[in-house]
Amino acid sequence: MNKHLQDPITLRIIQNSLQATADEMFAVMRKTAMSSIIYEVLDMGTGITDPKGQLASSGAGIPAFVGVLDKAVKVLVEKFNQPGDIEPGDVFATNDPYYGGVTHLNDIIVAMPVFSGDQIIAWTAAIGHNSDVGGMAPGSLSGDANEIFQEGLRLPAIKMISRGEPIRPVIEIIKTNSRMPDVLEGDVWAAIASVRIGAKRLVDVSEKYGVETFNHAMSSFMDMGEKIALSELQKLPKGQFELSEEQDDGRIFNVKITITDTEFIVDLRDNPDQSDNPVNTSRDGVMISAQMLFKSLTDPYSAANEGSFRPIKLLTRKGSVFEAQEPAPMGFYYEIELRVYDIMWRCLAPHVSDRLAAGHFASVCGTFISGLHPDTGRQYTIIEPQIGGWGASRTGDGNSAMFCGFHGETYNCPAEINEARNGVFVDRMELNLNPGGEGKHTGGRGIIMDYRVRANNCLLTMGYTRSKFPPWALEGGHEGSSNYVEVLRAKDGSKETYAFVSGLKAYTNDVIRVVTGNGGGFGDPKERDQTLVAQDIRNGVLSLERARSVYGYQG
Repeated sequence: MNKHLQDPITLRIIQNSLQATADEMFAVMRKTAMSSIIYEVLDMGTGITDPKGQLASSGAGIPAFVGVLDKAVKVLVEKFNQPGDIEPGDVFATNDPYYGGVTHLNDIIVAMPVFSGDQIIAWTAAIGHNSDVGGMAPGSLSGDANEIFQEGLRLPAIKMISRGEPIRPVIEIIKTNSRMPDVLEGDVWAAIASVRIGAKRLVDVSEKYGVETFNHAMSSFMDMGEKIALSELQKLPKGQFELSEEQDDGRIFNVKITITDTEFIVDLRDNPDQSDNPVNTSRDGVMISAQMLFKSLTDPYSAANEGSFRPIKLLTRKGSVFEAQEPAPMGFYYEIELRVYDIMWRCLAPHVSDRLAAGHFASVCGTFISGLHPDTGRQYTIIEPQIGGWGASRTGDGNSAMFCGFHGETYNCPAEINEARNGVFVDRMELNLNPGGEGKHTGGRGIIMDYRVRANNCLLTMGYTRSKFPPWALEGGHEGSSNYVEVLRAKDGSKETYAFVSGLKAYTNDVIRVVTGNGGGFGDPKERDQTLVAQDIRNGVLSLERARSVYGYQG
C-alpha cells in the first residue's frame, strides 16, 4: 500500500493545496478580467471537483456560486461520455440553467479536465457574471422577458477549446451576440486563464504525491466534511418546522423543514407554478439556497465540499417556481433563490436564535444602468448589486451596509470606477437613517445611493424584493425597512418609485436613487441600553422624539 494513503499529514497538505489552488484561481480571474462586476465587485467564483464532478474545494467569492460549479461539471461529465470526447487541454463552457448552468445566461461557467497521463483526476471550474450576452435588453436582463430565448446567447454545455486550441467559430459566436464583445471576450479569457492555472497546480500536486494519494485525499476530505456536518446536525432541534409567507407580488411561498440526526429535509413542493416572467429558478439553484443555510447552521467556518452537504434532502415539484422547466425565463433567478434562503431562515430562526439573526434586507438589489458613454460613445452597462442592513441577533446589533446572504463577502464598485467607465456621476452614498429595525438590539442600516445620469441615452432595469414586506424581526423587535428605487426627474422635479422596472428611460441630470432596507430588530426596544440610545441621538442617527416614543428614553 502507498505509505501516503494512511499519512494524515500528507492528506492534510494535499487538502490545503486544493484550497490554495482554488484561491489562486480566484486571484488570477480577478486580476485579468475586464469588467468591474468581476474585478471590483467579485461577482465570480472558482472551485475544484473530483473526476465525477463532486465539489472538492471552493475559492472565495459569492456563496451562491459555491454550489454551482460542481453541478455544471456533472452535466459535462454526463454529456461528454464517449472516448475522445474529453482530451487534455480541452475547455468547456455552459451558461444555460437547463444544461448545467444553474443560474442565468449572464453567468458563464468555464471548466477544464485535469489529466495525469490519460486519466482525469479532477476538474477546475470558474464562473463570472458577464456584462452582456445579448438578448432583448442591454445587460441581458429584462423583467419583460417571457421565455429564456429573450435573455441572451445560450451555451448548452459546449466545448470551447480543443486540445489547447480555441475553437474559433465558437468564440466568434459568443462575441457577436454581445453588445460589449471586447469586454465579454476578455472576461471569458480571464476564466480560461483561471482554470488553466488551477489545472497546472493540481498536476504538480498529483505528480509529487502520486495520483492514488491525490484521489484518496479528495475523497477523505469530503468524508470529513460529511462527518463534521452530521456532528453539528445532531445539535440542532429535531422535528418538523413550517412557514408560509406572502411575497411582494402576492404569491405565497411555503417551506417545510424536517430535521433528524442524519437528515436535513427541505420540502418546497407546495409552491406556485413557474412564472411567465423571469422570476423563476432551477432545482439546482434552490439546492444552493439550502446548502448556504445548512452550512450556516452547521459549520460555517470550514471549507465547503460535497460531503458538507450530503445530509441535505431536497423535495421540489417540476413546473413550479422552484423547479422551472424550459423555456421559462430565469433572469432574476437570484431574487427567487434569496426568497427560498430567507423563508428557510425565517422558518428556523425562532428555534435556533443563538445561530440565526433576524431578517436582513434579503435582496441582491441588482441595479442595471446602461447607455452610450457621453465621452467615448461606447456602450456601457453598470451591473451593481447593492449593500444593505442585516438583522440584529441575540448578541448584538446587525451589521450595516453589507451585501446580502446570496452575495456574501464581495464589494461595491468604487465611485471613481463607475464615473470613469460609465455615463453617471455618483453623487452620494450614505447610511439609511429612516425608521426600521428598532429593538433591544437594532438592525443594521441600509444605504441611500444616488447615480446622476450624464446623457439622454440611459436605461434603468432593476428588480428588488423585500419592498412591500420589510425584513422580519425576532423576540418583539421592529421590522426593518424596505428596498426600492426612486427616480428624481430633473426636468420637472417629479419623483417615481419602483421595485421592479425594465428599460426605464432616464435623461441628463435625472437621479436614480437606490434605497436599501434596514435589518430587523431583536428584542423589545424598551430594553435597549440607554447609553446606546443617547449615543445614537448625539450622532444624529436618532431623533430625540423617536428615542422617547420607541425606546422609552428619559434623557
